[in-house]
Amino acid sequence: MTDVTPTAEAPSAEAPSTEAPTPATRKVREWRVVDIIVASVVSVAVGVIFWAWSAGYAGIAVLTAAFPPLGGLYGGGWLIAGVIGALVIRKPGAALFCEVLAAVVEAMLGSAFGLGVIIAGLVQGVGAELVFAAVLYRRFTLPVALLAGAVSGAFMGVHGSVTSHVAWALEWKAVYVALGAVSGAFVAGLLSWLAVRALSRTGALTSLASRRAHTERAL
Repeated sequence: MTDVTPTAEAPSAEAPSTEAPTPATRKVREWRVVDIIVASVVSVAVGVIFWAWSAGYAGIAVLTAAFPPLGGLYGGGWLIAGVIGALVIRKPGAALFCEVLAAVVEAMLGSAFGLGVIIAGLVQGVGAELVFAAVLYRRFTLPVALLAGAVSGAFMGVHGSVTSHVAWALEWKAVYVALGAVSGAFVAGLLSWLAVRALSRTGALTSLASRRAHTERAL
């Protein structure tokens, strides 16, 4: 009788891969001491600018008395810290950290708007932070900087509309928010992006993630 006992099937040579993603493929997001120091220095410097900017608002209020929502165009100066901080440090939380700390410095110097500027800084910082978080802190191009400034400006406009300008008509509030976004895009977004590229070119950012900013594509 012929032996028809089935032979054992050879094990497959292709075993399922259990290799985990290598940590080297992930960008380091932790803050270093140098990041904290630079972010703090930037925030203090911009905080002084905030204080001077607030002092100048009295004149703007006179110029825009006929249509107060035009004051939104002046708001971009209060949004610089968040955008430039994120562009320089390039770590999660940089926009929020720098905008809030700059607002604290402004308040300590005696802002015309009192301690309320700290809450405003928090709101504006969140606006910028959300944009950089949306791109996973991987893109720091001109469009991203413009959008961060615009969103921060819109947040500023909404905050002002529900705190300082409650009595305004809805149409006025909408104009104020829109103009705040425009001002944020160009004053905070564009100028911060250009400033970081200029600083990178001088070698001042050598120890930071933004050290090659001047060689990066705008788009």
